Amino acid sequence: MPQQIAREDFREILFGIGLTLLLFMVSAYLPVAGFFCSLCIPLAILFYRVKLGREKGAIIVATCAVFILFLFGFGIDMIFFAELLITGFSLAELMRQNLSVEKTVGYCCAVSVGSGWLGMSMYSSLSDKSLHDLVSAYMKESLEQTLQLYKEMKMPEDSIFMLQQAADAIVYVLTGIAPAIAVCMTLTAIWLTLISAKPILVRFGLFYPDFGRLNLWKTPDHLVWAVIGCGVMLLIPDTFVRMIALNGAIVLMTIYFFGGIAIVSFFFEKKQFPLMLRVFLYSLMTLQQIFLLLVIGLGFFDMWLNFRKGEAQNSSED
Repeated sequence: MPQQIAREDFREILFGIGLTLLLFMVSAYLPVAGFFCSLCIPLAILFYRVKLGREKGAIIVATCAVFILFLFGFGIDMIFFAELLITGFSLAELMRQNLSVEKTVGYCCAVSVGSGWLGMSMYSSLSDKSLHDLVSAYMKESLEQTLQLYKEMKMPEDSIFMLQQAADAIVYVLTGIAPAIAVCMTLTAIWLTLISAKPILVRFGLFYPDFGRLNLWKTPDHLVWAVIGCGVMLLIPDTFVRMIALNGAIVLMTIYFFGGIAIVSFFFEKKQFPLMLRVFLYSLMTLQQIFLLLVIGLGFFDMWLNFRKGEAQNSSED
């Protein structure tokens, strides 16, 4: 019997490694589909960590990390993918601690971003280049790849020319807000993983913490002071201070976006919108700037307007 169980676990470990590496390969070599596949990597790691336990889950993480190191070498791409592995594993660990959803997401983000910063610091020391120079070079390379993709998609030449003319300014801004980009991408990956994991884990009879109805989640009221602080700092005529404020504002907008999406999800559920219509509207809110700002506004003004008035109380009484 133990030998059979060990054989089944070995098969599960191999399948987990294979699935994760498949997601990595698609993420690395297919520009558009790769982005969405990369967001599935933490979910795959979380699933197998919960299903197989800490030790066997760690084997999957370590094996995939070695493969990625062999494939990409020690660089920014490797650090990015390793951070996705750490995100899935640490999120599964934190889910066992009976923490609130805010602490679970926050601690996981701190671990993931912290490990990424540590990896970048090591890479900076080995390459004898500053973090700023490494990030700037990476942003420049990414922008060049994006322009090449636009050319292949037959984007109007005038638009491409304008982007090429503004390339230095774009790289400068992207390098400056790189910390916010890292935090926001990590928060988004964690939030999507947390939401997607529930139906999957429940279907397989695996553990999932009781976070309550996430579409009743509300952005903490005290964050409004951080918004005010960032706004005041943006008025200070100092480039460094303004860049710090801009990074903070971007992270806060992401958090308020989650609050706004929770409100939208609540009303979609209340009005029983069909699944495909929900997917279309969610995509529209994410891709169209005007709808994105409206969702952020919902999350921000919910503190005063309380769009789901009475529902949170009714849910707690049930």
